[in-house]
Amino acid sequence: MTNEVGGFFVIQGFLLSRHCFQSAFHFLIPLRILQMRRAIYPGSFDPVTNGHLDVIGRALKLFDEVIVAVARNDEKQALFSLEERLNLLRETAGKIDNVRIAEFKGLLVEFARTKGAGAVIRGLRAISDFEFEFQMALMNRKLEAGVETIFLMPKEEYTYLSSRIVKEIARLGGDVSNFVPACVAKALSRKFDR
Repeated sequence: MTNEVGGFFVIQGFLLSRHCFQSAFHFLIPLRILQMRRAIYPGSFDPVTNGHLDVIGRALKLFDEVIVAVARNDEKQALFSLEERLNLLRETAGKIDNVRIAEFKGLLVEFARTKGAGAVIRGLRAISDFEFEFQMALMNRKLEAGVETIFLMPKEEYTYLSSRIVKEIARLGGDVSNFVPACVAKALSRKFDR
């Protein structure tokens, strides 16, 4: 049985969005997810981009609170220190109502459980992101069945955008002001002495 609810279609206990991603996939959201109040949006955010902020805004349409969780990963070489990334997020996403900034180390699902979050938000820019993200979502489900993963797409103009590309443009002296908040553009400029 199919019912329409606020621009979405309910099909066998799933919520189907009218929007599709480059005609490649539709997103199914189990209805019980919509009852959740808090979600975790994890990442390295090295640095935060306008694409990240767009995903946060989309997540806030589904959840009462979003915790932006900055991964402390000693194995990954970051341009910005953990404290710098946290501060840049506080200056940007931290000023949005119902967004909290936190750091975490260890298993994401354990962090989600300690924060009382029932969902993990992951941004998908392109089909190439999907395989890795799908594998991680399945592993997280195996580790903690009570934490669901929701994939959100950024606005089309951000689908090509990544922190890695932004850093490379800045390193080569390019203008990144259309891709990151002003405070991040300044911080990148300082890192590369421009």
